[in-house]
Amino acid sequence: QAYRPEPPSTHLTQSLVCCGAFIMQRIGVIAGHINALVAAPCAGAEDVAKEMAPTGKLRVALNMRNQLLVSGKTADGLPDGLAPSMALAFAEKLGVPVEFVPYDDAAKLADEAAQDKWDLAMIGADPARATHIDFTPPYCQIEATYAVPTTSGAHKCAEVDKAGVTIATCAGAAYTLWLERNIKNATVEKVEGHDETYERFRSGGFAAVAGLRSKLKKDASKRPGTRLLKDKFMAVEQAMGTKKGRSQGIKALTDFVAEAKKSGLVKQLMQKYKVDKDLSIP
Repeated sequence: QAYRPEPPSTHLTQSLVCCGAFIMQRIGVIAGHINALVAAPCAGAEDVAKEMAPTGKLRVALNMRNQLLVSGKTADGLPDGLAPSMALAFAEKLGVPVEFVPYDDAAKLADEAAQDKWDLAMIGADPARATHIDFTPPYCQIEATYAVPTTSGAHKCAEVDKAGVTIATCAGAAYTLWLERNIKNATVEKVEGHDETYERFRSGGFAAVAGLRSKLKKDASKRPGTRLLKDKFMAVEQAMGTKKGRSQGIKALTDFVAEAKKSGLVKQLMQKYKVDKDLSIP
């Protein structure tokens, strides 16, 4: 069911008025996009709010390691960036405040889905994380590729999957989960931490190290004598997720993501945080 331009309930209107000024200041996007989203509230928003924010706050889990999505902090010390701003815009539609729950990596965030620690997760969607999480379609995606020694004969990602080849990759990352399912011939070696992964790649004399293209480019100086392959082996689909069993919540989230892409909100946020060259909207 698509968003309907119905007048919000008295209760929802009062809630939006209370939190609207704060949200608008935080996410700082073109007012027209936010107004368009708020003017079309979720059907049964009060019921969705009760399901999605049973404590009275929308507890939003963030992967602080992904700097494309969590760019930094606001003046008052709150997480800032594309993912926090998307979560804030959804909370505004429900008329509830937000409490951010930071995680050092996506793996722990996903592992704690069965516990009562968060309500909304801003995380890469993956089948391995879907045991306790329902995901929306992606609102953006990030290319993953390989860095290889400059002397390597590999020019395409498919050429890396050969017997006798070892790929170093960061444990718990969405692209690592993909590699574990899809690599048929090469060996996938998981390492804790990005810098540690680069060191293992170097010291082990491995044929490739996997990563997000933007991260591999940024960390080029940590891997002298390497180059990036021009294609990708997959794209990490960044989505909004909630706990299984929240049928109204996942429907509202899915509708919100669709409208946020259609209205231009996602694009505006990507441009605001200067990540539009590293991310794409599927």
